[in-house]
Amino acid sequence: MNDTTLEPAPPTALAWNVYGAGIDHIGRDGRPESVDVPRPRPDQLLIRVDAVGLCFSDIKLLRLGGDHPKLYGRDLTKEPTRLGHETSVTVIEVGDELRYRFQPGQRLAIQPDIYVNGRSTAYGYTIPGGLIQYHVIGPEVLAADDGAYVVPVDDRMGYAETALTEPWACVEASYTQRRRLEPLTGGRLWVVARPDDDNAYAFGSVLRGAAEIVMSGVSPLLETAIRAAAGPTAGVTTGTIDEAAATGPFDDVIALGHHDPATIGRAADALAFRGVLAIVSDAPLDGAVEIDVGRIHYHYTAYVGTSGLDVSAAYGEARNRAELRPRGVAVVVGAAGPMGQMHIERALAMADGPRLVVGVDLDADRLASARAKLEPVAAARGRELRIVAIGREAGALEATVRELTDGHGADDVIVTAPSGQAVVSAAAAMAPDGMLVLFAGVPVGTRVALDLSPVFLHGAQYTGTSGSRIADQALVVEKTIAGELEPRRALAAVGGIETAAEALQALVDGRYPGKIVVFPQLSGLPLTAVADLASDPEIGPKLGADGSWTADAERALFARYGRSAVPT
Repeated sequence: MNDTTLEPAPPTALAWNVYGAGIDHIGRDGRPESVDVPRPRPDQLLIRVDAVGLCFSDIKLLRLGGDHPKLYGRDLTKEPTRLGHETSVTVIEVGDELRYRFQPGQRLAIQPDIYVNGRSTAYGYTIPGGLIQYHVIGPEVLAADDGAYVVPVDDRMGYAETALTEPWACVEASYTQRRRLEPLTGGRLWVVARPDDDNAYAFGSVLRGAAEIVMSGVSPLLETAIRAAAGPTAGVTTGTIDEAAATGPFDDVIALGHHDPATIGRAADALAFRGVLAIVSDAPLDGAVEIDVGRIHYHYTAYVGTSGLDVSAAYGEARNRAELRPRGVAVVVGAAGPMGQMHIERALAMADGPRLVVGVDLDADRLASARAKLEPVAAARGRELRIVAIGREAGALEATVRELTDGHGADDVIVTAPSGQAVVSAAAAMAPDGMLVLFAGVPVGTRVALDLSPVFLHGAQYTGTSGSRIADQALVVEKTIAGELEPRRALAAVGGIETAAEALQALVDGRYPGKIVVFPQLSGLPLTAVADLASDPEIGPKLGADGSWTADAERALFARYGRSAVPT
């Protein structure tokens, strides 16, 4: 279905452009600025932006300005960008070249994690985003590496709910296997061994596809085996650990036998983007390994392993679980925040999901709000949910989880708090074969000490994803229409176009226990908590029975503050 009461775009629109680091550098003098609304070129669409969800990723960009990794050193004073990557839009005009694919009135969600020739050019970052009333999009969105980075939606979903499919897609992507599960064909591979190790390692085809293999610390017997297992065109050389590390990065590093934690740490540091470290050993490491956990989230570096002599057993699906363990115990760290609540809701909604979902947070007051939202979901799904406020003292998370699991630990721990210490605490709370999901991105360069022995001895894994894919967002739309997910429940506050700067500051301050959505088409709507709308005589009765946002409430809001063209 399309917007059947479509109105033409005005000649000008309000926009919140970003001119530098800091909230005081968006818009002009704390207000949106007026910009011209262009007519679309033949390869462009003119879109109306109906809803924009705000995200902590927006805050990261504001803090870093042109130094943000996705802005590539851009001078924002000369080439501003615009925030707003969680968007619901409506097509207003269609360029001649696109008439067979799009039509006026068509509703879309934009998938912001856009790549052009393998380079990230994300919407709301490199490409100016949705904190504007109207703008054009063209090949940079509609003809990138994966085609058009848009997901069609219809009027069964409200504007806010549509915008919130993007953060939900990031949640879905956390459980999609995005790591590389085999050594990279044509890549660089480093084998780190010990001169006294003459074990008969079976390499299978692991080394066959590498273009270059560097060996360090290998015995003559092992060197012979490696050369025999390498492909006929591979360049095979030897060098000390220092010499090899200096020639990094490597797509794959294979550490054979028992090594000290410092050596494993150096191997981890030598990984390339999407690099994989495979540890093959039957003896635990002598201590924790200091690694850059920011790279797990942003660079997709992976840690795999096996305790046998078959090196190929370290790789593949069998050693790389992506989904939450059926009938297991899942723990969400940072459960009071909107993303933590989404992870909990997804776990509760899974047909074969965890038997126990535990949400923990430091903020007891915000956690109470999350409990009120999530306990009805758990009851409706027949699942056990425990919401627990924990202290800041060392070991608090591990003690809580051990108590709830009779000492076993959690099968899955999802970290939605951007803290290196939270990662360390979460890893300590895991079962030996558990999975740690680093959802919140700590900066690259954040180094913490983690015990990697469970990775190769028991199949534990540390994973992380940044962003999502078109398929992830399309799946969220599908699940929403089917009633399996309810993105609307995450909404905690709404505001009109004038409130964007205030809303971003509210996000920084943690003022609301959930997502904030700005409606660019509404003017004069102050930043308002959804909970406060419950007492509104026109909007309150249209909220859900639990006070959650609904499409009916959205229609009432638009009838008061904006035009009549809203989903029906």
